Amino acid sequence: MWPFGKNTADRVKDALNAQPKLKDLGLQVTENHGNVTVSGMVPNDRYGNLVRIVAEGINGVKSVDVGGLVAQETTPTPASAPAQVAPGAPTPSISAPSLGTPSIDAELQEAEDNSKIAKAVYSALKNNGELKDDPIDVLQSGKSIILRGVVDNDHEQRLAEQLARAVQGVASVDVSGLKVAAGAKELTKEKDTDTGDTVYTVQSGDTLGEIAQKYYGNAGEYKKIAHYNNISNPDLIKVGQKLRIPS
Repeated sequence: MWPFGKNTADRVKDALNAQPKLKDLGLQVTENHGNVTVSGMVPNDRYGNLVRIVAEGINGVKSVDVGGLVAQETTPTPASAPAQVAPGAPTPSISAPSLGTPSIDAELQEAEDNSKIAKAVYSALKNNGELKDDPIDVLQSGKSIILRGVVDNDHEQRLAEQLARAVQGVASVDVSGLKVAAGAKELTKEKDTDTGDTVYTVQSGDTLGEIAQKYYGNAGEYKKIAHYNNISNPDLIKVGQKLRIPS
């Protein structure tokens, strides 16, 4: 189950691809301890702000670096003042400065405004005492909000939807990707301070298969946990042992 089916970088990519102005750009995303870097070609330098706003709606993202974005054209600057003309000389013709396509600029501004709505929804969820520790991503398509992640119960799912709908500018809320799984908050509570990985403390009677079932919904994923923690014998884990859970 999410957030362990996809890592942070892949979830940021999903959010970028849900944004119509960004989905066909093929942007690359890398992540290290919650610090996300986005690179690739964009039509102009204004796209960096849109990328940053979208990525900040993803749970676990601490910072967004868009320095790797390369603009195919830069935002035009005002033309300089015309040169002085000597008295009696013919007035030279002056071409109007190229200001880009107004409709494209308007579309980009609308996309930024809509993504700010998604960011406001994310803030509303994180500022709620019941939901602040739930792993929830906020994606945006037009003025529609898409919630993805896991909550502990039906009440929290309804609460998340209500908070999202209460944000000014939200037209609709899709919670089909917001799953209910008892204990989700507890499973993601402990973190490795160096790597940001989720940590599970082995309890009496645990097996790697049971732990994998809790996090991935598939006991067969125990090999992933064993490999990530350098465990040569999956049958030998100890009570109190700290296991890092890979995405």
